[in-house]
Amino acid sequence: MGEYLNPGNEAFQAILADTYIDKTGLIDYINSTINTPRKLTHFSRPRRFGKSFAAKMLCAYYDRSCDSHALFDGLNISKLKSYEAHLNQYDVIYLDIVQLISNCSEKKSMVKELQARVIRELRREFSGMADPEESVLAYVLSAIAAKANKKFVIIIDEWDALFREAKDDQDLQQEYVRFLRGLFKAGPSTDKTIAAAYMTGILPIKKYGTQSALNDFKEFTMTRPAKLAEYVGFTEQEVMELCRKYRMDFESMSAWYDGYSFSRIQHVYSPNSVMNAVINEEFENYWTDSESYESLKDYISMNYDGLKDAVISMLGGGAVRVGIGTFQNDITSFRNKDDILTLLIHLGYLGYNTKERKVFIPNREVAEAFADSVSGDKWEDVAELLRDSEDLLEATIRGDSDAVADALENVHSLNSSVLRYNNEASLSSAIMIVYYTARRFYKIVPEFPEGKGFADLAFLPGKGVDKPAMMIELKYDKDAETAIRQIHDNRYDGDLKKYFGNLILVGINYDKNRKGKGMKRHTCVIEKI
Repeated sequence: MGEYLNPGNEAFQAILADTYIDKTGLIDYINSTINTPRKLTHFSRPRRFGKSFAAKMLCAYYDRSCDSHALFDGLNISKLKSYEAHLNQYDVIYLDIVQLISNCSEKKSMVKELQARVIRELRREFSGMADPEESVLAYVLSAIAAKANKKFVIIIDEWDALFREAKDDQDLQQEYVRFLRGLFKAGPSTDKTIAAAYMTGILPIKKYGTQSALNDFKEFTMTRPAKLAEYVGFTEQEVMELCRKYRMDFESMSAWYDGYSFSRIQHVYSPNSVMNAVINEEFENYWTDSESYESLKDYISMNYDGLKDAVISMLGGGAVRVGIGTFQNDITSFRNKDDILTLLIHLGYLGYNTKERKVFIPNREVAEAFADSVSGDKWEDVAELLRDSEDLLEATIRGDSDAVADALENVHSLNSSVLRYNNEASLSSAIMIVYYTARRFYKIVPEFPEGKGFADLAFLPGKGVDKPAMMIELKYDKDAETAIRQIHDNRYDGDLKKYFGNLILVGINYDKNRKGKGMKRHTCVIEKI
């Protein structure tokens, strides 16, 4: 048992000692790739989405130096046909690139030190099977595999750490890529040496132009997780079971941490945040434990046409079309706003709708990260609106219709084409921005069914919130009174009955033809029920 060769199962044993969501089905997929042309798997996910847990789980399962039956018996993988065939049957090479970088005397020597450390352990275990002068890991593994008649499973955690830690050192990056290519190049030697490989990180595999640096890997990413979508994070069923077990409010859990959606799995939750909420028995923003607001601020402040408009639209609850094809899978080679937005998908700051090819802010936790990152000269107008949104909510509850109209006039004057609206849909986006703080207290439902029709926006108070419900009806080139009448005509019954006595109706109209000094294009009527 070593640090890099056959590290054992203690790490996974520690994971099981805490609350564990069973993701061992991933093992069955890797088993299906062993000794096939699909044996090289890369699965990227954001920070704190369980990447290292999965890597340690795979080590414990494949490592021949230990017996892991006691750990896996009773878990999902033990019920599948492939379980016994591969359990503890392989020599495992485990590389944690973050740890390797931190332990190196200097970053520039990382690739050489990595190979030297692994080769030392291999020589101790397989004495005399490799040329004592050989310093290339791929050649040493090939020699051992041939003489010992054994194949290796290679697991690499945080593969892309070097591209993040040495983002401007192109020579070191190229050396690292050459090392990986040598290790995993297609051909008879690799087929005889490697049974399977699993590589994980935040970013997809680096591209040079349109080509992947490691084109023999089968990739699963935040934009294309395919059949591994259920292993990106926690599924809705898994979170519901956690909430039942620990008596947590599922609706609040969903509002805070849901929002990642894929074609196969519609609701995927941030695992680290869910578990922190369970442990602390409190719904809160745990994103700061894994990502810096400063990094998000740096990206959204970049000077690319349309980037600010896109962020403002998403702050207002909108989704923005994005092209993901030009992204080079690093944090330096940006060409346009779409490259920035694509990076934010992989970092977990944005959800991605594959069918519509649109990005959006996935949940309340990430929305707060965006709100805290909107600062500086470029964002001061938007930041001021967000700061004032709490006062506006209180003004609405007081019935101050002039304050609502004034706030919308202010939004409309922002230097952003997104807010120069010409229909009720874009007016709705503006409403979501001026009432941004309301997300802390309300579940905001667009097109809420109310009797015979729909209200444009319903603000439903969360559990334990002592604030009235609000129904907002929007009109374009009509009048605010018409908006109020429409709510009345639809009878506002059904699900709204429980809010009678503590309900506010808000009618808002934008009239593009109202011009002149002192003439507001926005009008508002507020009525308390």
